Amino acid sequence: MSEFINNSEQKRKALKELILKLHTGENPEQVKAELRQALGKIPYDDVVRVEQELIAEGLPQEEVVKLCDVHTAVLDGSIDQTGAKTVTPGHPVHTFKEENRALEREIADLEKLYHGPAGEAGAVPAADQYYAIMQHFNRLMDVDKHYKRKENLVFPFLEKHGITGPPAVMWAKHDETRGLMKKALQILHAGLENRTELRWLVPELQAATRAIIDMIGKEDNILFPMCLDSLTEAEWYDVYRQGPEIGYCLYNPTEEWRPAGIAENETGAAVDDAVQGRIILPTGSLSVKELVSLLDSVPVDITFVDAEDTVRYFSQGKDRIFTRSKAIIGRKVQQCHPPASVATVQKIIDDFRAARRDRASFWINHKGRFVLIEYFAMRDGQGTYLGTMEVSQDLTDKRKLEGEQRLLSYK
Repeated sequence: MSEFINNSEQKRKALKELILKLHTGENPEQVKAELRQALGKIPYDDVVRVEQELIAEGLPQEEVVKLCDVHTAVLDGSIDQTGAKTVTPGHPVHTFKEENRALEREIADLEKLYHGPAGEAGAVPAADQYYAIMQHFNRLMDVDKHYKRKENLVFPFLEKHGITGPPAVMWAKHDETRGLMKKALQILHAGLENRTELRWLVPELQAATRAIIDMIGKEDNILFPMCLDSLTEAEWYDVYRQGPEIGYCLYNPTEEWRPAGIAENETGAAVDDAVQGRIILPTGSLSVKELVSLLDSVPVDITFVDAEDTVRYFSQGKDRIFTRSKAIIGRKVQQCHPPASVATVQKIIDDFRAARRDRASFWINHKGRFVLIEYFAMRDGQGTYLGTMEVSQDLTDKRKLEGEQRLLSYK
């Protein structure tokens, strides 16, 4: 393969031969040199087709996963993205890429911590240094949401279009990265407890972050261009609409996106059964049962009064401070207070409705307990008044707290 190959079919055949050489144990650097000499730049879709063909021809998927990182290293700098489509803010691929940039920044900041005073030879790292590194790793664990949106929203559409091999390989790499991240956190916790020198931990910590960086390269250079060629606009809209249910990674998309010519309720595929019947919120989704349990588990009493001053809801936690009866639902809030306090309640609501205030706080001694009572104005994104939320909280025990109780001291 000394002559430069231009024919697309011949190029894929040659690429397949070179990849098979890797699987027989040939030196990756030698294969990389041959690839660049014979093939030059390789279209991103050719890489996908070759990997798909190899699996279809009997190369075990586990073997492809095993040497996936070797393939990536050999192909580094050789993938041609000429003709790859671009996207606007709000599009799922734009969001994926912004998450990748955020992950890169987080990892760059983490690398700086490895080489500070606590990372010097012979130094025993201070607890604060460990905590700083742990905070970065805790934030990086958000990559799980990034992977889950690929696995549960994007990959099913790729499979629908007949692309099954690459998603399966990539999913396996996701799981590998998750394992490395979990191991990194375990190492950090053990290192803090045993006062281990940071320099002994860095290689295994970097193995986890390197796995994330390698996946970013696979996504930016191969997966996303391929997906943009394969999925329809209606399918992308499905991905966009269901994204908040899973959540986002170190980036919160604020731009609304809908393809031209796609109706708001139009979908590219049947909505997943798991989504049916759930309340879709900007940052996730909940079933009615989960929402009720969540609100009742919050250690405060909550009452909601709508924009027409009508009581619409109250939580039913096991340790309510003030008793509530379902008889108040549908009543005007003014009718639910003693005559002496109605004028104050009305003044608070009037101030909220007129946007003069957003919050009112009171505290009392109730049955020997110190209780904080707060009212909050609820508004939509345009500032329109939606109602008032009353929150009552027993602060008796919290006022006695001193010092620190860190998460790591939990028994």
